[in-house]
Amino acid sequence: MAAGFRIDALAAAVDRLASGRLAATLHGDASRQVDGVAPLAEAGPTQLSFLANRAYRMAAAATRAGAVVLAPKERQALFDGLSEAPTLIDCANPYAWFAFAAQLLAPDARVVGGVAAGAQLAADADVDRSARIDANAVVEAGAVVAAGCWIGAGAVVGRDARIGAGSRLHPRAAVLSGCVLGARVIVHSGAVIGADGFGFAPLDGRWIKIPQTGRVLIGDDVEIGANTTIDRGAMGDTVLEEGVKLDNQIHVAHNCRIGAHSVLAACIGIAGSASVGRGCQIGGAAMIAGHLSIADGTVIGPGTLVSRTIAEPGHFTGFFPLMRHGDWERNAAALRHLAELRARVRALEGRDRNGESGDG
Repeated sequence: MAAGFRIDALAAAVDRLASGRLAATLHGDASRQVDGVAPLAEAGPTQLSFLANRAYRMAAAATRAGAVVLAPKERQALFDGLSEAPTLIDCANPYAWFAFAAQLLAPDARVVGGVAAGAQLAADADVDRSARIDANAVVEAGAVVAAGCWIGAGAVVGRDARIGAGSRLHPRAAVLSGCVLGARVIVHSGAVIGADGFGFAPLDGRWIKIPQTGRVLIGDDVEIGANTTIDRGAMGDTVLEEGVKLDNQIHVAHNCRIGAHSVLAACIGIAGSASVGRGCQIGGAAMIAGHLSIADGTVIGPGTLVSRTIAEPGHFTGFFPLMRHGDWERNAAALRHLAELRARVRALEGRDRNGESGDG
């Protein structure tokens, strides 16, 4: 953990990291020191917290945090006129400001180059001297590990794979043969990049395997969650563009493409050859059918089945609301007769158009 920052120094550092996009105004003691982050209800006088959701207003009003970053209207509503308050950091986007501040207060461990005992490096692997290779990691023939990379314990870099500068494979992550990672990519434990796609051809009741000869290509600044799997292309490549963020336990099938800066929550399944546009947000447990496309900037709600192409961006949701089991059974029973009811309604509408009355 960092030694701590004066709040005014922290604000200046955030402004530099954000390239001036997160201007903030300080209210209160700007010389106060903070050395960590915590939720509003748990924070102490040397910790920074944030308010970005109105549901936590009461917690903000009672917080013991040394500093709170929040939007101007929330500062005015909660703290104007109070003699005692934390140092307030007034920002139009408090969540993003907090994210940069948290990076400064809890920085990643520094990468110290070297190869640990027990690591296995092929003779012709190209591993930069500044990269760190932990115990029992494997770097296979022809692989390239660029400057500042950290290959965790038991991780695998496959034959002819390329890991871009400053990237990190956490313990037991695997980047298999021929796959390419850009710079500053994070792959969490148990993730597998470049497993075979699910390709089989039917013949006389059996399934004939189709060799998966493509790769996975991953752009800069991508993060891939634990136990996520990204299959290699069947012939072409599976592609994740720059800035994509994947949560844990996601499956991306062969020949999919995910556009830059899209974010996908846990347990999503994407079938083969689907294309997700740039800047999309997809909720947990959504299912995306194969060979379709989703427009740039689309939002998909959690648990939604996407079964057709979405050509125009919007917010789409397709799950059935939660209800008591008995109510669900009754509604499901009615749903089974929906086509029949529809036919009856159409018949009645036809009679009305013909001037007939349904009254006895």
